[in-house]
Formats: sequence, structure tokens, C-alpha cells
Amino acid sequence: MRILLIEDDPVTAAYVANGLREEGHVVDHLADGREGLALAMEDRHDILVVDRMLPGLDGLSLVRALRAARILTPALFLTAVGGIDDRIEGLKAGGDDYLVKPFAFGELSARIEAIARRPRAVTEETVLRAADLEMDLVRRRVTRAGVEIDLLPREFALLEHLLRRKGRVQTRTMLLESVWDIRFDPGTNVVETHISRLRAKVDRPFGRELIQTVRGAGYRLDG
Repeated sequence: MRILLIEDDPVTAAYVANGLREEGHVVDHLADGREGLALAMEDRHDILVVDRMLPGLDGLSLVRALRAARILTPALFLTAVGGIDDRIEGLKAGGDDYLVKPFAFGELSARIEAIARRPRAVTEETVLRAADLEMDLVRRRVTRAGVEIDLLPREFALLEHLLRRKGRVQTRTMLLESVWDIRFDPGTNVVETHISRLRAKVDRPFGRELIQTVRGAGYRLDG
């Protein structure tokens, strides 16, 4: 396998790179997060091994940027930041596994092999559609009936969430967690306000409502 190791500690990097090379892997090593992101964006590696605390760009932001760009190369976080919340944060950022320092090389090797055995994720759609509504995720462009719609970033994220779950009811709690990353009730009408703004742009000018209110449950995008 071709492995990209992004680790700024020279002792750890040499230990890991030498061990992986002895096992027959090709290892590219970088110590800077921004340089690591640029190389990972080329999508030429089978697995990424990423430290969380990196100069230039931290590991979490690096993996998030890759996932946002639809680069699905499996990533294993190798880090001294080992609390339960830290591990959860790493996995939610798009990591496939999380190993805390100090570690045994044998465990690292086994985890890499386990990741390699998993089926590679299918590249996600880059264009989402419902009826005559279309969202181009790469160009960050939304149109309906061929007319371009100007959305603010949070409105775009909300519409993307609804499009990805077309035909399924999304509760207020689901929307708060996925769109606002809020895991408690803030006691505001932020969801309702954004739904109203989204309808004003996406539905009302076109004579057919795609965003439906399901009384007592939440919202659903039809089409």
C-alpha cells in the first residue's frame, strides 16, 4: 500500500515510516498540515496516518477539508490527544480510526490492515436534485427551473441536508445537530427562521412548495 504519514514529531515519524517500509509499504512523509493536505488532495494514497497537532493546519481540519472535497481516502488519527470526546471528534471529522500515543507498532499495523480490508466508500453525488431544484456541490450553485438562487452558507447547508434526505422527515433536533452542530435545545427559533428564509427563496417564487412542514414531527423535502 501507499501510505501518507503526516506527523511533525521526527522520532515518531521515523519509527512509523521505517516500520511500515519494513512491511513492504510505500510511505510518503510530511510534517506540515497544509503540505499534507495538498498532497492528500491528489488522492494517490491508500491510507492516511495523521497526527492531530500539526503546524500549518491541524489534523482535524485537514481531514474535514478532504471530506468536504469528496476525497475519501481512509484516515487514521495517530495522536496524544486521547480523551473520549477527542476520539468522537476525530471520527466525526471523517477519521476512520483513532490510535492514541504511546502505541505499539503492531497495533498500528493491524489497524491499518483492518482499514485496508474495508470496502472503499463510493464517491458521493456532486449534484443533488428534487423535482426542478438542483444543487451543484462542487460549484456551490443552486438553481430551480434553471434560475440561479443565491443562498447564504447556512441556508445552503440546510438545503443540502434536506436534499440528501429527500422524502424523509427531519426533526428539529436532527437539523440542529447536523446543520448547526448544536446538541441541546438553544431555546430559539433558529430552525424555523432559516426554514422560512429558505422557502422564500426556493419555493415561493416558483409556485410549488417542495419544503413541507409535517405537523408535530418536523420538515420534509419532496420531489
